[in-house]
Amino acid sequence: MEGGGDVKLVGAWPSPFVMRPRIALNLKGVEYDFLEEQFPAKSELLLKSNPVYKKVPVLIHKDKPLCESLIIVEYIDEVWAASRPAILPTNPYDRAIHRFWAAYIDDKWFPSAAAIGKGEAKTEEAKAEAMAQMQSGLKLLEEAFEKCSQGKSFFGGETVGYLDIALGSFLGWIKVLELMSGTKILDEENTPLLFGWAERFCAHDAVKGVMPDVEKLAEFAKVLQTRVSVN
Repeated sequence: MEGGGDVKLVGAWPSPFVMRPRIALNLKGVEYDFLEEQFPAKSELLLKSNPVYKKVPVLIHKDKPLCESLIIVEYIDEVWAASRPAILPTNPYDRAIHRFWAAYIDDKWFPSAAAIGKGEAKTEEAKAEAMAQMQSGLKLLEEAFEKCSQGKSFFGGETVGYLDIALGSFLGWIKVLELMSGTKILDEENTPLLFGWAERFCAHDAVKGVMPDVEKLAEFAKVLQTRVSVN
């Protein structure tokens, strides 16, 4: 294992964005100290390390902080390039395509899921619209998986890669949304490729130790919804 005391990750266990660098570090076999933030408080270290956005995750490598989950994942891939596997594709076109879909997940797909999970979609009509947008996005990602994986187990091919990390970090929350809504979001009938991929992803050695418990996540979601309703 590499890293040792030189690598620290400031994060919170429920955050899918914090999961991303944790999986990347695990893939590369890098040892790190996980510095847990206590929601909703923000530590002095977090505020000092990320004064612009004031949010997790923050990777601190040799006392230098780095923010934003996917930027951190790319940094990990480059710094520990000698440790296999490579997280981003080596082909420039493939690399650009993976970045495109990762941006789609964060900018277009995730807001619909967040609106449901945080209780921001307050009316039944708004909830239905958010759910439809989220499932429509998964259909697009099903097509992206077929093209990117080229018949292999993951978006990244034979092993977990950049796009796997970008989408897979939300799988725990998808299960929570299924519990809350009583609706199957990721199923074998509508998205068979993603359904199989999700099972493989969650069973991967780099993932299973950091994937949060669904029941614990569901309790946290209730806390979030309470805060939204109060505000």
